[in-house]
Amino acid sequence: MTRARRMWKALEPYHAITYFSPETRRATDALGLKGGWMSYFGCRAAPLGAVGPELVAATFYNFHPAMVARSLPDAWTYATPEQLLDARLTAVDNAVRRLFPDEPPYQTVWSGEAVKRAAELARRAAELAPVAGRPIAAANAALEWPDEPHLALWHATTILRESRGDGHVAALVAAELSPCQALVTISAAGGPSKEVFQLNRRWSDEEWTAASDDLRSRGLLDADGALTDSGRALRQQVEDTTDALADQGWRALGDEHAGELHDVVRPMSAVLMSAGLIPADNPMAMRWD
Repeated sequence: MTRARRMWKALEPYHAITYFSPETRRATDALGLKGGWMSYFGCRAAPLGAVGPELVAATFYNFHPAMVARSLPDAWTYATPEQLLDARLTAVDNAVRRLFPDEPPYQTVWSGEAVKRAAELARRAAELAPVAGRPIAAANAALEWPDEPHLALWHATTILRESRGDGHVAALVAAELSPCQALVTISAAGGPSKEVFQLNRRWSDEEWTAASDDLRSRGLLDADGALTDSGRALRQQVEDTTDALADQGWRALGDEHAGELHDVVRPMSAVLMSAGLIPADNPMAMRWD
C-alpha cells in the first residue's frame, strides 16, 4: 500500500465524523435545512460560499446533478455558508466529545498529549498539501484554524481529504471516466455495490446501463459487467495517479512525521469504526482493515 493511501485510510474516519454523526444533522435541522442531503451539501460546500448546484456537481463529481439541485441553492435560503461552517464545527466538537468520553478505554488513545501532537502534525501536513487546481481543498485551507486541538485535527484531516479528492477527480477526468462511469468501474472492481451508489448518488438504472454500455464499447467492461484487463489497468491507473498526486504533501512532511501521525490517529479512527460510525459498505469506498 502506498504511503498516501495508508494515510488516507488512517485519517478518513476522523474527517467523516461530519458526515455520519447525528450531531451534524441536529445542527443543520436547527437552522431550518431540510433533510440529510441538504445538510451534507450545505456543510461540505459552505467553504466555497453560496455557490449554485452546477459548481458543486462539477467539483464533488460523482453525484447526479439533479440530486445536488434538490439541495442547492435552497440551503442558502435557510442558512448562510458562514452559519453552516459554524454549525459543522460545533457538530464535530459535540460528536468527538460523545465518541471519546473521558473514561477507560478511550483515554489510552485519546489523551490530551496525543490529540495535541496529532493536531500539530496534521496541520503541518495540511499546510504542505497542494491546493493548486484543487478548489475544495483550497476553500477549506482558506478558513481560520480552530483553537481546540481536536477541532484543528478535524480541520486538517478535511483539507488533506479534499486535496486528495480533488486530485482523484483530476485523475478520473484524465482517464475519460464520467461521474457515473467512475462509480460503475469502482463497483466492478469490488467496491460498493450498484445499489449503494444509486441510493447515495442517485444515478438511475437507465443512466447506469448507458454508462456501462459506453465502457463496453471502449473495451473496459465485459458482457457480464466485469472489468476487462484494460478496464482493470485503467482503474489502477486512476488509483495510482490519485496516490501520486496526494503524496506530494506527505513527501514534504517526511516519512518520520507521516508515520508518527499515522500511528497516533489510526487508533482513534479504529474507535470510530468499531463504534459503527461509518457503514462497512459505504459510498466513500473506504474499507477498514
